[in-house]
Amino acid sequence: MNRHLCLSRHYPSISVHRVLTTDHKITDSADKLDRVRKASSERDPLLIYLESVIHREGNVALDLSNNLSNSFEYAKKLFSDFGRLVILIILDLIPLVNWIVVGYAARVLRESPGAEAPPKLEKYGELFVDGAKIFVASIIYMLIPLILIGAGVGSFITAAVLEGGPDFMLRQFAPSQALLFGGTGLVLVLVGVVVAFVMLIVLAGGIAHMLKTGHFSKAFAFGEILGKIGKIGWGKYLAWIVLVAIIAAIVGGITGAIPYVGWIISAIIGPALIVFIFRSLGLLYSE
Repeated sequence: MNRHLCLSRHYPSISVHRVLTTDHKITDSADKLDRVRKASSERDPLLIYLESVIHREGNVALDLSNNLSNSFEYAKKLFSDFGRLVILIILDLIPLVNWIVVGYAARVLRESPGAEAPPKLEKYGELFVDGAKIFVASIIYMLIPLILIGAGVGSFITAAVLEGGPDFMLRQFAPSQALLFGGTGLVLVLVGVVVAFVMLIVLAGGIAHMLKTGHFSKAFAFGEILGKIGKIGWGKYLAWIVLVAIIAAIVGGITGAIPYVGWIISAIIGPALIVFIFRSLGLLYSE
């Protein structure tokens, strides 16, 4: 109160009432701020975590939406050059030669996100080599799963032969041995499928890493690849794989369901679809 009287004595135009009112307002504001801070600190940690997850997932959905929208607009520009599109369609229909189309998509990925339009169709030899690299890398990735699944199928066949084969075989092997082969085959097939699924997930990142770095061996630099996926975010990366797989399945299902001309539509859309996927992967990798 003495402070208020001193103020009014030195500054007559300022009344004690005005000073008191202002002081009370400041005090009330400070009290309200303290209550807000206290309420925030007392909030349920689970609720705070859920809000952060929702916010993060919302950003992921927006980023993927922008990614797919950009890739779709990019792939549409492929139809602006009719001659290039026709050549890509023809090349895509010829086995082995269609590696050129895959190599063209690889060039799209390599130039993303800088380029805003599909590149010129030139230097066919380089495109073929890039397509071959992607094919070989994919085979190497799937080699172990294929061996496991093949061994499992072999065990199934062996079990079937032991169970219902010629009499001389039935006399040499007990039913329990046939069951053992069958069980082993089932386990091998299941493990092979799981490993194949995991390898397919990493394969997309491996191909992007190989093309961006320009070295074939980088397709198998798993530490670098997993580190890059971690920077992108595993949730976003897996969501991208699921979305692209759904889009490809829908396009394939629709064109396959159209009688007579479905294969023609599929041939026309094929190059645009692979360009769309590789453009989208290039954008995702560059984030």
